[in-house]
Parts: sequence; C-alpha cells; structure tokens
Amino acid sequence: MSNSKIYHIKTITELHRFCNLEKPKHPLVSVIDYSKVNLPAETGSIICDCYSIAIKKGVNFDFKYGQQVYDFDEGVMIFTAPKQVIKIENKDIDGINREGWILYIHPDFLWNTSLAKSIKQYEYFDYSVNEALFLSEKEESLINSLVQNIDDEYRSNIDKFSQGIIISHIESLLNYSERFYQRQFITRKITNHKILDRLEVLLNKYFDSDDLVTKGLPTVQYLAENLTISQSYLSGLLKNLTGKSTQHHIQDKIIEKAKEKLSTTDLSVSEIAYTLGFEFPQSFSKLFKTKTNLSPLKFRQSFN
Repeated sequence: MSNSKIYHIKTITELHRFCNLEKPKHPLVSVIDYSKVNLPAETGSIICDCYSIAIKKGVNFDFKYGQQVYDFDEGVMIFTAPKQVIKIENKDIDGINREGWILYIHPDFLWNTSLAKSIKQYEYFDYSVNEALFLSEKEESLINSLVQNIDDEYRSNIDKFSQGIIISHIESLLNYSERFYQRQFITRKITNHKILDRLEVLLNKYFDSDDLVTKGLPTVQYLAENLTISQSYLSGLLKNLTGKSTQHHIQDKIIEKAKEKLSTTDLSVSEIAYTLGFEFPQSFSKLFKTKTNLSPLKFRQSFN
C-alpha cells in the first residue's frame, strides 16, 4: 500500500479528528491518551502545526522525524516542533499494548507569553534530534504530574488565569526535560567516551585522507552521520564532556595538523592551507593566529 499521502494538520480539532478522538476540550492545547489514538491504516506523512511532547510506551511503528527513524530503544519521551515532516511506517495494528500521553500545544496559545520565544531555545525540539529521552521512575512520575496539572486546568472552567497557569506548567515541564537531557549525557559516560574515541578516529582518518582537498573541511553533519547520532546530541555530548563545541573540535584538529606540517615539512603556508581544506590561505592564517596567538610563519620560525 502506498504511503505517499501527506496530511497537513493545522488545528487541535483537526488533530483529534485525525486520531479518531472526541472533540477537544480546549481549542489550542490538548493532552491525548496515547492508547486511544487510532491512526488511519494508510498514514503516509504528517505535517502538524503544533508542538508535541509525549511519553510513549509500546510503540508499534517506525516513527520518522525528518529523514531519521526515532530511536525508542532506551527512551520513552519525545518532542516535535511545528510544521516538521513526520512519517509513520511499518505500523503493526495488532501490536503490543500502548500507553502514555501526548501533549499538543498550538503556537497561537503561546502568543503574548514568555514561552513565545523561549520555547525555541530547547534543543530537543530540533529536527535532527532522533533519540527518545530516558526517564527514571521518579522522573517519569514528576513529568506525568505536570502534564496532569495541564490536563486538569484546561478541563476546568476557563478564566483569565487559565492561560498563565497552563504556561507555567509547560515551562516547568520543559525545564525539567532540559535537566533530564543533561543528566542523560552524564549517566551514559562510558558510551559517550566511546563516541569521543570514535570521533577522534574519524577526524584523524579524514585529515589523513584526500578528503580535505576534494571535499573541504569536515562538517558537523558529516561527523554526526558517521557516528550515527544527531548533530544536537553530538553537540550536547561534547559540551558536557569537554566544554567545547563540535566546531571547536574540528578546529583543534586543524591546528594540530597545521603545527605538524609547519614544524616537519618545507611546505609554504599557502600549500599547508590548501592541504588542510582551506580555499583561501588568509582564512587558515587567521584561524591559526586566533588559536595560538602566533602567525603560521612565526610558529615555524620558533623551530629554527
């Protein structure tokens, strides 16, 4: 059966209809029981204009966010941003029991609130994130209670305080999620240090090959793809373990190789810049001086 159909869901009401649920209690925010979601047999691609935050257990399909399959192996909590392409594949209608919830927030609900801009700072909504967040029992209980507060609030009588109270609960939910994401990096130290080792091997292999000349400097996207993790995860991991960004690691490797060539070869600065993937020698010289407080020539002269 073809999965070429694209569904564009613009409102919470349309979302409930799409999931075969009763009408929403609030037009701009909704907490949905995941076990009651009943998607069309031919789902295809979905573009939803809402933010979503969810705890999902018993996932019986492949969930693609962008071009990558979302990894549920060790996590249960996921985040998606508005207007992103989501694809449901290999859906097992008779799959294992599902449980959890999905909180949908239409961007219009955030107008004139502190979250209107600040929600974009949370990296876990990023299109390149493809790993579900692992939660301990205690953490999951805390998250569930915050979502229950949101559900209770919009189901009660709506008044002039309702939006502010719900926004406050959402902010708490996002801030705790940020804390748990940072904890995830720390508690996976062994795995993360293995990724650091693989990153070092990958950079060395790239810098020792002809790729620098033919393809230019390695990009963050290239490194993340070859390490089979998202760019955001790689960035967060490096920040937590080393205090440096992925770009800084690439630059450090450039300087390391540049020092080696400047001190052991007779290549000109321009030739070295070219072999290191720079189109313009001035860019190489500027980076080198920024990192070492010496020009490439001054560094070479220090060995004479």
